[in-house]
Amino acid sequence: MKLEIITPDKKLYEGNVKSASFSGSDGSFGVLNGHAPMIATLKAGNIEIVEDSNTKQSFPVKGGVVEVLKNKVIVLAE
Repeated sequence: MKLEIITPDKKLYEGNVKSASFSGSDGSFGVLNGHAPMIATLKAGNIEIVEDSNTKQSFPVKGGVVEVLKNKVIVLAE
């Protein structure tokens, strides 16, 4: 699935990933390929991703919103 992490200043990440984990306002959750459409708010924490090449990365955020739709995940982060 395609993932974009965007802040007011710049695009932190854009690429294909196997999975992404988030610190949601109501608890942590993960997203895999084929996930149902959803919108959720994020609290301060790390976005953990596993790229298609099995490389793991982590991006600290102060909060934001994540949208999942048709194997595309867009994160608007602070």
